[in-house]
Amino acid sequence: MPDDSLPYLTIREVGERLRRRELSPVELTTAMLDRAEGLDGSLNAFITVTREAALEQARLSEKGLLAGHDLGPLHGVPISLKDLYQTAGVKTTGGSKILADWVPHADATVTRRLKLAGAIVLGKNNLHEFAYGATNDNPHYGPSRNPWNRERITGGSSGGSGAAVAAGIGYASMGTDTGGSIRLPAALCGVIGVKPTYGLVSRAGVLPLSWSLDHCGPLTRTVEDAALVLNAIAGHDHADAASAGRVTPDLTTAMDGRVRGLRIGLLREYMGDNVLPEIAAAVRAALTTLEGLGAGVEEVSVPEVEHRAGAVFAILHAEASAIHERWLRTRREDYGADVLERLLQGERLTATQYLKGQQARRVLVARFAALFEQIDVLVTPTVPILAPTLPEARGPAARGQLLGFTQIFNVLGLPAVSVPCGFSTTGLPMAMQVVGRPFEEHTVLRVAHAYEQQAGWHKHRPAV
Repeated sequence: MPDDSLPYLTIREVGERLRRRELSPVELTTAMLDRAEGLDGSLNAFITVTREAALEQARLSEKGLLAGHDLGPLHGVPISLKDLYQTAGVKTTGGSKILADWVPHADATVTRRLKLAGAIVLGKNNLHEFAYGATNDNPHYGPSRNPWNRERITGGSSGGSGAAVAAGIGYASMGTDTGGSIRLPAALCGVIGVKPTYGLVSRAGVLPLSWSLDHCGPLTRTVEDAALVLNAIAGHDHADAASAGRVTPDLTTAMDGRVRGLRIGLLREYMGDNVLPEIAAAVRAALTTLEGLGAGVEEVSVPEVEHRAGAVFAILHAEASAIHERWLRTRREDYGADVLERLLQGERLTATQYLKGQQARRVLVARFAALFEQIDVLVTPTVPILAPTLPEARGPAARGQLLGFTQIFNVLGLPAVSVPCGFSTTGLPMAMQVVGRPFEEHTVLRVAHAYEQQAGWHKHRPAV
């Protein structure tokens, strides 16, 4: 196997090599750390690389495998974490100046569960400050760069995670998603991004942005890899008040390629003039592929999606400002300009506006519940535009375009996955979003996996 194949193995493939002792966790972790060191100068995907801690984890992992103590598919597999996840003894900055030197004493629930599953943490990924933005243009740590074109943004707020996974620095990264912050960088960086159902994955120990919109989920290079990570981190957690009391089935059982008879709805409102024609054509071609596998496709309409922007604005800004209330009083000058502007907008919102946002949310929840009585999954483009350059992304229209098709599914709390569906004539990734009913991750992943395996876009690699 060529040396350059190692960074792009799937989690299952790298696990097989570890268990056949063709490769050791220490060798693998060293290779990933060296790759991070060699590439991060141009990508800026990490805020902190934990070389010594990762190598110590790798040595313990190797001893465990040699002794026959196999912790499962993630045992010995290097990953990274968005720098919102608390890590005991390691800085958790939130991409901010305010928390630049904060070292938590305990791990987030997800961090702990990944370690218990045997995953090796390489470090903490760059992000938009406090996860409050779509560009990953961080004034304190610099912007992350897209591996497909360094002049283009990664998307945010989990931009460092998207860049690391796309560049083959580790086999997964944990992101967070409040309005699209997993799916957007996944789409722009050409990888898989999963926003699970609200409450499926614990947020305990993760720096919050919005209590009722925040979700935690993985970015990976394949759908099966995402299922393997979700298997390790999903499940009830008493430390998260919103955690669902559910037993999550093995999501890899959905990787069977069978979509015959599934009903797929294409959302008309997200396929109009607001979508780049190249992206619209790629999404329609993807649906043709799924039809060839036996799925039924129909166009559906939800005019009420126009209420999405008002609901998101009122809920997100109000909750974010409440979370940051103390620092807004004592550390206001330490925020970046764009994040401070949004937080101040939230301070100006009234209780009436917040409640109207929640009323709009209830209308949308009811409308989509009715829609999902007619279909099994919904498909839209993940992002209606290609990855813009940083100057373009700083323009006033960019935020609405970048998050326009993802935010509503945070309001609804529905499971959604972004899966690559092609490359533009300029070589930039394009992606579609597959959305399902609450806690039907298996159906969403089944559709995404079936398409992925037919289309093969996950086999493409950026020239890093």
